[in-house]
Amino acid sequence: MKKIYFLVTFLVCMGQYSFSQEIKIDSIKYGKSILDSIFIAETEEVKGSEKPKVLHAEPLYIDLIRDLGARKGEKEWNIGMGMTDKRGFDEYEALIEYEWAVIDRLGLEIELPATFFSYQGQLPSNIEKPSNRLESLKLATQWSFLVSEKAKTTLALGYLHEFKLADLNQWGQKNLYKGNIFNPFFVAAKRWGRNFHTLVYTGPKITQIFEGSTSAKFDINTSFHYMLSGTRNFAGVEINQEIQNGQLTTVLRPQMRIGFAENFLIGIVSGIPINRESQGLSAFMRIIYEPDH
Repeated sequence: MKKIYFLVTFLVCMGQYSFSQEIKIDSIKYGKSILDSIFIAETEEVKGSEKPKVLHAEPLYIDLIRDLGARKGEKEWNIGMGMTDKRGFDEYEALIEYEWAVIDRLGLEIELPATFFSYQGQLPSNIEKPSNRLESLKLATQWSFLVSEKAKTTLALGYLHEFKLADLNQWGQKNLYKGNIFNPFFVAAKRWGRNFHTLVYTGPKITQIFEGSTSAKFDINTSFHYMLSGTRNFAGVEINQEIQNGQLTTVLRPQMRIGFAENFLIGIVSGIPINRESQGLSAFMRIIYEPDH
């Protein structure tokens, strides 16, 4: 009899525990759902004459000119730093950029990227010794021509122009301005539910060097992100692909973004090349500051 009583008591306790755990899990899910709804509503809320906007996760390495569906007055500073193993030397990159929305859905950007090199002993004879350089002056614009709240989708067209600059050791010896890069692009982004985000950024890139040749390639950049409930933090992967002279090169870039304040975020990116003939692993960090507007 005591054994039966103990068994019944045990089963009742287990049932109560399981029921309480289910209630707790359901409460957590409900709480996250509320947080997501509030956060998305705050981002997409239309005030006055503003146009609708859909929340999307922006890739960290090949970033956008401005938020998709940007509203007039939005602005952002970015500082980026990275390192890549180039099979014989290390390549260090740095950039500073400023982007802002001049009117609803139209963003502009100005960027100064620089590249520095550190050599790992004697370079192989088939590798040209690179020089430190301020790469270019980048000017870009991006227009979100379709924003669908119902489909949680945004489409945009943009154009990025780079004024290529001479290597630092050639300043004063050759023309500072040595060529152009023409880069029209198309962006399509969709949010699936509250947390999952996909984006495609693609277009041709034509490089024209005044004292050299003209080359062309086609970029296909896709990204997949999961944004944590009620925050701007996310984790995901960016896939950067280039097609040039019939050859496809691919770099996988796992990444995460963490918000330390409402207008201050840090993005961390690693690079894993699929074609490892000319480069190895890489790392990149982006510091993002959004002044009040």
